[in-house]
Amino acid sequence: MRVAYVVSSSNSRKILRDMIIPQMEAGEHVAEVVGMFFVFDNTFMLLDNTDLGQRIQKLIDEKDMVVLACDQCVYEREIEDKIIKGAHIGCFPMLYGLLKDANLDQVITI
Repeated sequence: MRVAYVVSSSNSRKILRDMIIPQMEAGEHVAEVVGMFFVFDNTFMLLDNTDLGQRIQKLIDEKDMVVLACDQCVYEREIEDKIIKGAHIGCFPMLYGLLKDANLDQVITI
């Protein structure tokens, strides 16, 4: 199964850091994650020079996964120049374009 995550809840950090990312790193997540879209304060998870940001960057590099940070969310938090190099900055129309050929089975909001 191929999935994409919309990372929007206040519990997303724990879900990603303690559950999904360790499973992906160990090759045990079962679903193939082809994309993640980070909104609101969850864009802070994409900060470069943080453990979580570096782990996400490594997954981008290894799995050719699309990672997108909400443009308005990033600009409001003034972190556009502080996020990991593999993350794009954009909005839903950009996400649709990035994932249009991904053959997604599910989009899951966490």
